[in-house]
Amino acid sequence: MKTVFLRALEADDKAEALLAAIRDPAAAHGKQRFEVETRSFAAVPRSPFAYWMGERLCQLFTDFPALETNGRAARQGGVNGDDFRWLRLWIETPLKGDRGRFVPIAKGGKFSPFYADLLLQAWWDPARDTFWSFTGLPHRPSLKPASFDFYFRPGLTWPRRTQGGLSLRPMPAGCIFADKGPAAFVANDDSDDLLALLALVNARPFRALVDLQMAFGSYEVGVIQRTPIPDVTPNDVSTLAALARRAWSLKRRLDTRIELSHAFSLPAALQVGGETFGVRAAAWSELVIAIEAELAMIQVEIDARCFDLYLINEADRRVVMEGFGEGATEPSALDEVEPDTEVDDDGDGENNADAMSLAAEMVSWALGVAVGRFDVRFATGARAEAPEPQPFDRLPICSPAMLVGDDDLPLQEAPADYPIAFPQSGVLVDDPGFARDIVAACRAVFDQIFGDSADSWWNEAAALLSPKDQSLRAWLATNLFEHHLKHCSKSRRKAPILWQLGTPSGRYSIWLYAHRLTRDSIFQLQNDVVAPKLAHEERQLTSMVQSTGGNPSAKERKEIAEQEAFVEELRGQLDEVKRLAPLWNPTLHDGVVLTMAPLWRLIPQHRAWQKELKSKWDELSTGKYDWAHIAMHLWPERVVPKCSADRSLAIAHGLEDIFWIQDEDAKWIARPNPKRSIDELIRERNSVAVKAALKGLNEATAPSGAGTRTRRSPS
Repeated sequence: MKTVFLRALEADDKAEALLAAIRDPAAAHGKQRFEVETRSFAAVPRSPFAYWMGERLCQLFTDFPALETNGRAARQGGVNGDDFRWLRLWIETPLKGDRGRFVPIAKGGKFSPFYADLLLQAWWDPARDTFWSFTGLPHRPSLKPASFDFYFRPGLTWPRRTQGGLSLRPMPAGCIFADKGPAAFVANDDSDDLLALLALVNARPFRALVDLQMAFGSYEVGVIQRTPIPDVTPNDVSTLAALARRAWSLKRRLDTRIELSHAFSLPAALQVGGETFGVRAAAWSELVIAIEAELAMIQVEIDARCFDLYLINEADRRVVMEGFGEGATEPSALDEVEPDTEVDDDGDGENNADAMSLAAEMVSWALGVAVGRFDVRFATGARAEAPEPQPFDRLPICSPAMLVGDDDLPLQEAPADYPIAFPQSGVLVDDPGFARDIVAACRAVFDQIFGDSADSWWNEAAALLSPKDQSLRAWLATNLFEHHLKHCSKSRRKAPILWQLGTPSGRYSIWLYAHRLTRDSIFQLQNDVVAPKLAHEERQLTSMVQSTGGNPSAKERKEIAEQEAFVEELRGQLDEVKRLAPLWNPTLHDGVVLTMAPLWRLIPQHRAWQKELKSKWDELSTGKYDWAHIAMHLWPERVVPKCSADRSLAIAHGLEDIFWIQDEDAKWIARPNPKRSIDELIRERNSVAVKAALKGLNEATAPSGAGTRTRRSPS
């Protein structure tokens, strides 16, 4: 005996809809009226009242094996309890030395079937098989993360919750995965089997069977494990794998213009032809449209093949494609993203193809070339781009765009016959006529790329980006850092690697490339950049005063006053640089924001970013991040004693063996008698120069609205 279900969810007048379904069963059949054998619900895990599905679709759960069979598996990854401590954007991690301590991690993201770059990396301890210095959580004392046996295997990953629905994509070999970014695997890690599974799980039938089981909009591992997978032949595997591989390649192609991506090769303006940015923007738009059209065709073909593999007839196909009844939708909870889900911060604007976006990307890339980050030879054709990787290949240390040597690590010096000179220090300045002038450096890149037409491209970029001033110098001074910060902010991390230090008025800027900074960088800045600049401007001021003969005109008085204000800004900047130089000891393991925090007074022209750095500096000062190298460097008298009571901190600072030991039950306990005294360790790490610099920073007043003015002590 069948049960009758009446549906009036979509009707404005529900009473009338119910009456119509009762009076005219034939007309309402499959729309407002469903007659179902309720025993068929038992075939579906959790037995939902899926009256709109039909008995045949429910039967798929018994006709085909679940995903978690035949050597396949789906697993949820582990948690660490403190993402800020253990996760980084990949571009901010060290590019040399012990880079192996950072491994890619899948941790959710936005809706993106078939491809999504993994932008986060975890600070990893390969000797202990866990996060660096991790010692467990109260509710999970195990050091090894959940599903550790599946770590570093190639697989598929997906965001547990997104606004677009279920979307799986390749997870390359060498990665780990988190609770918000579960993963699926196949026997023997076969790439064709993985790609075929990628096609199946992104097909409409599989997604429909997943949604059927969900009481709320979270794609939990258990749901994926239980969802049936059809039987496939070797020919099916080959066909589906080829389709998925092509979809992955097409979506990765769009990522080759994104500076933050592992796939970045060149800005969009250099990947298409045309005589102006406007023409090239149109060409890129056409490319995007063509790729999206091909992706849609691939999805249609995958859906059709999977409907056949699931043996779903035409009537049931319509139910799946139309959303289970007139007006029905996927679970509405999918529209709500979990508060801690790792989604991109700036939406989906990455494929904007207007002329202004292309010009901004072009200038940003030119600056990257100017500091030695990117290789200009890819744009000139002097160096061939590496072939496209395979979907499950390990992620590279550097993107294809970067200037690297034979070891695939960044070059510190320009190779022989390299056409662009760049400062080994990674320092440029906004100072016309100076050897390291940022504008001249970017213009040299335009000259190299565009040759005789460089003027035209340079002027068009200026008109697009700075329509009022028609000057790229103005845009570089006031807008480039905001552009860079936005494009280096993902997954709740902000990691600009090009830093703009400036005066409050914005008349003078210094640009630093984070990956070239050393312990001596601030001393070099003091002696080679700021002090000479101040001396030059003081001479200018003296010359201006002397040239007036003691009786300046109103115009001259104004010019002198402006120069005096500028000189005073430079004096404040030099004072701050002098204070910072003795304590500066950058370690990118801590992440960009903590490494940069001591510089907060030198960034008055970017109020929001300065506020964030100031906040992190205050938190560092009060002991919130004592796991960081910078905390030990500046406050060993506070951090060393904590290491004797907190094993995690002891591991972080290399003091575990001094303060901790395992007892007979292999439980870690504090040594009754440390191998070395706390006072000795503090003396070893203390520095008179650092303490004096910290005292100077504490005595300096916070910048007012005008910027970095300081107050000297009476002494």
